[in-house]
Amino acid sequence: MGDAVSKDTYTPKQRTRFRERLNAELEVFDKHLQNADFINQGTIGLELEMNLVGDDMQPKRCNVGVLEKLEETHPGEYQSEIGSFNVEMNHPPLAITGRGLEELQEGLDERLRAVQKAAKQLGSHAVMIGTLPTLTTDFLSDPAWITDENRYKALNNAILESRGELVRIELEGALPGRVLGTVDSYRHDFEDIAPESACTSMQLHLQVAPNLFANAWNASQAIAGVQTALSANSPLFVGHKLWHESRIPVFEQAIDTRTAELVNQGVRPRVWFGERWITSVFDLFEENGRYFSPLLPEDRMEAGTPIMSGESPGLHYMNLHNGTIWRWNRPIYDPNLELSHIRVENRLLPAGPTTADIVADAAFYYGLVKFLGTQNRPVWSRLSFEDAHSNFLAGAREGLRASMRWPRVGTVPVRELITEHLLDQAREGLELLDVDSELIETYLGIIEGRARSGQNGATWQLDALNRLAPNSEPESAERAEALATMMQRYIAHQSSGQPVHTWSVEGRD
Repeated sequence: MGDAVSKDTYTPKQRTRFRERLNAELEVFDKHLQNADFINQGTIGLELEMNLVGDDMQPKRCNVGVLEKLEETHPGEYQSEIGSFNVEMNHPPLAITGRGLEELQEGLDERLRAVQKAAKQLGSHAVMIGTLPTLTTDFLSDPAWITDENRYKALNNAILESRGELVRIELEGALPGRVLGTVDSYRHDFEDIAPESACTSMQLHLQVAPNLFANAWNASQAIAGVQTALSANSPLFVGHKLWHESRIPVFEQAIDTRTAELVNQGVRPRVWFGERWITSVFDLFEENGRYFSPLLPEDRMEAGTPIMSGESPGLHYMNLHNGTIWRWNRPIYDPNLELSHIRVENRLLPAGPTTADIVADAAFYYGLVKFLGTQNRPVWSRLSFEDAHSNFLAGAREGLRASMRWPRVGTVPVRELITEHLLDQAREGLELLDVDSELIETYLGIIEGRARSGQNGATWQLDALNRLAPNSEPESAERAEALATMMQRYIAHQSSGQPVHTWSVEGRD
């Protein structure tokens, strides 16, 4: 979805032609994988989506103005998102070796300051959070929620046309556990895919050689539940206390092209965890063509995409189609002017809470994937794919209170799994990547602090809200006022740069 498209609707003839060319490109890709040289530098990168809010902490539809100012100072590093109150930052790729993680945080801090400066000029603030708690059903029901670009309108039209019904968001809150107060439930039918704009994430990139991709993807799938539990930061959807990472089910439901009958028939969802371990990156692109019809059948000529990028095939149809299938770990083929490359796009983490937390999450992910990918008997040979998926859902629903199944360990609390087993493995993986030892201890220390304290972005938000308005009802004036106060405190803590496990819920450092 990163590319512009020329239309917001398509004809049956365009869809038929797109499918034919997609199938032809899959054959080209298969040959390219077998015969071509690929970049193999193991670089990392990051995308970060943010919300724009006014001084009243309500979402502010000003992304076009903010992006215009950013283009003057940081051309090409920021882009729109589907919501008119969202922007996305793209950090250039870099090497993780040595002090690469420190360089990543410094780069994020510098770019975040640029966003804040641009936002301030339009009377707004940029916030890194998984789901903006002050969003309301009324706001998302206003047609002005969407960014005025063809690619977003086309996506909205295609999903609604395929679905043929209203978009239902239906969630029951997780059990309260250690958090004070009760939980809520939510059900509403939307006339478009507006709830998708509530889901703001960070996306970690891991570039690998094609022959190493399967190990990297399988490892990413295996640890998805742990990542989600550890970093949950979306417990409030339109002010309702729901899952600790409500962004996961909201995103899945918001752009589901299936009716209930198709769900019952076993048709795959376009937001997909997957259903099996893989042996090659080609497995995933082949599944894309086998299971999913094209949503945006934009012709290559109309999109202005070249046939070749240097010595590499551009594969416009394969890449555009892949961009409309939202795997939580997505394969990416990037034709480069010199050599093409393959990467894993780890899409399941929410934005925020701070750049220190973000880089700690990155360190934990890269270290674990490296360690697990080097094992003679990898974890995915002993963990069923069904258990990996169940872990993922448990992490999204219950956050750091979840228990997960893990080989040789059994079913254990995720906090224990992290502190007693996975942290040492992530440390060893980072050492294999030649990361500076001081940075390993700094960033994995943040992960350990979060796991031992039991406080991540989700638990902090719930605790803070329940201390401000413990008996408030969803969509009440009391809840709305408490949410705005909570967001002011969240922004203040975020500005301090201190990792979330050190935050006070009373609003004092």
